[in-house]
Amino acid sequence: MRNDHVTLRSTAVFDLLAPRTPAVPVKVELRYDTRDPYAVIAAFRTGKAGWVEWVFSRDLLADGLIAEAGDGDVRIRPAVDDPEVVVIELSSPSGHAVFEASAQELADFLDKTYDVVVPGNEHLWVDVDEALTHLISNDLS
Repeated sequence: MRNDHVTLRSTAVFDLLAPRTPAVPVKVELRYDTRDPYAVIAAFRTGKAGWVEWVFSRDLLADGLIAEAGDGDVRIRPAVDDPEVVVIELSSPSGHAVFEASAQELADFLDKTYDVVVPGNEHLWVDVDEALTHLISNDLS
């Protein structure tokens, strides 16, 4: 399976929320790559040429569609007042951002990832030798 590499891409618009101001729409590219089958990447458009990428587990996204999930830098949960909306909180040393996104769009993207790599079969896509080589070469730098 490792030779059948697939990358999925989906574009969405998340609403950036801030106190006492209208929501700001932000273009987001969701990516799933079989070379890292446990992860999802959300790339947020920050300006004309800028993108900020967040990597988090596919399981976190799935869990967050149903109930509050995450206890680190990424937290995902259904909106309290609207079951069609998911709240995504991102925290880093440089700041904190809260977004609202369409639960259906996220679920559709997640379903496409499941079509490519069935949950529980992620390990079949991991090249342990390549991962160890990468870790060792970075450790020696």
